[in-house]
Amino acid sequence: MTEHPTVGEQPESNDVVLLLKSQHEEVRRLMDEVLARTGKERAAAFGRLVHLLAVHETAEEEVVHPYARRAVAGGDQVVSARLKEEAAAKHTLSALEDADPDSPDFVTRFTAFKDDVLAHAEAEETYEFPRLREAGDPARLQAMAKAVRAAETVAPTHPHPGTESAAKNMLVGPVAAVMDRTRDAVRKVMGTS
Repeated sequence: MTEHPTVGEQPESNDVVLLLKSQHEEVRRLMDEVLARTGKERAAAFGRLVHLLAVHETAEEEVVHPYARRAVAGGDQVVSARLKEEAAAKHTLSALEDADPDSPDFVTRFTAFKDDVLAHAEAEETYEFPRLREAGDPARLQAMAKAVRAAETVAPTHPHPGTESAAKNMLVGPVAAVMDRTRDAVRKVMGTS
């Protein structure tokens, strides 16, 4: 199997597996940065991480997991396990958003969160991504990468039930809002909106 260039070197030749692995590397880097910083710098790094995770996981939910369920051997089991991990991570991430980034409790909870996210990324890279590579032809993998890349340019769009004003919508949190915008971008590129 030929290894393809990474994102940025020759984007047109990339497939979704390489793009997602590149995002995993950025997640790892940002997690280390969150723990290495304090004060406003930690809060800013955490904000960048929250945005990337929201975009990454939503794009996987909209593009990668549905395809994996249909196309790869044992896809339902593989995807169900990943979705369970993602749900637990979203719950923890939501709690971390409400915490003081400089508190000892934040660092303890964030460290446990980091371990869980890294284990999740490893599981995707071990159980899901190789099967995607085997099942998907290069054109399909590139189309999926295009949809995931489109999600990287997101911002909040949709109000949520019970949050009819812009001020109340902001209280829902950046993760939910970013996920909405990501879904919009992915569906537009995939032609399903």
